[in-house]
Amino acid sequence: MPEEAAQPDYVARNRAHWTISNARYTASHAREHWAKDVHWGVWHVPEDEVRALPDVHGLDVIELGCGTAYFGAWLKKRGAKRVVGVDITPAQLATAREMDAEFGLGLELIEANAEKVPLPDATFDLAFSEYGASIWCDPYLWIPEAARLLRHGGELLFLRGSTLQVLCAPDEGNVGEQLVRPQKGMRRFDWPDDNGTGPATDFHISASEMFQLLRKTGFDVVDFRELYAPDEAVDHPWYSYVPAEWAKRWPAEEIWRARKR
Repeated sequence: MPEEAAQPDYVARNRAHWTISNARYTASHAREHWAKDVHWGVWHVPEDEVRALPDVHGLDVIELGCGTAYFGAWLKKRGAKRVVGVDITPAQLATAREMDAEFGLGLELIEANAEKVPLPDATFDLAFSEYGASIWCDPYLWIPEAARLLRHGGELLFLRGSTLQVLCAPDEGNVGEQLVRPQKGMRRFDWPDDNGTGPATDFHISASEMFQLLRKTGFDVVDFRELYAPDEAVDHPWYSYVPAEWAKRWPAEEIWRARKR
């Protein structure tokens, strides 16, 4: 990693947050996640139902904000030629390396900020993020970086929380049924420590701003999906900030897919 002083202030905060989360949850569940097939989001909506992924067979793929790299593992098992995972948290990467050694998939894992990846231009066919850079990095930094890393015709695919979810999220506590913050000007959110994992910072801009950002960065949006919790879903034991009953009625997550012009 570059010197800490050169990093945005939220990098150290989020690294500390995910170091604790790794010790309390993600490391112990990594093997279970690596063994599964592709599913999306908190409620594990199957890709066979969503059908949001392109054919990844033979592609060079980079996961921006990979965490324990289970999504990258899924894509490698689906035929991706090369999968590189980038993350800022050594504990998360250590877990990913343990799983890669166990499953023998040959992922490449790099400690770096997804807003500034130490890899050459036009190296990948697909860049993706499932609750990685898509929420933990500034979109006005990581999306242009994804564009730089992609070849012409390459695709960007990411999942994040929905705008409605963010607008209904109080500073502390769970998402509710009332708007509690303005949409105008939304971008950075500094969250307090409400679950013992330390304060964290994430980012969200509205759908219209995201559409414009993607267009200005050289992408054409080719797909957009809103995800609901399945009828049988119950509150997640760890990521419980969005109640399942809420997410059965309103879209809590969204998938974006864009192609580089």
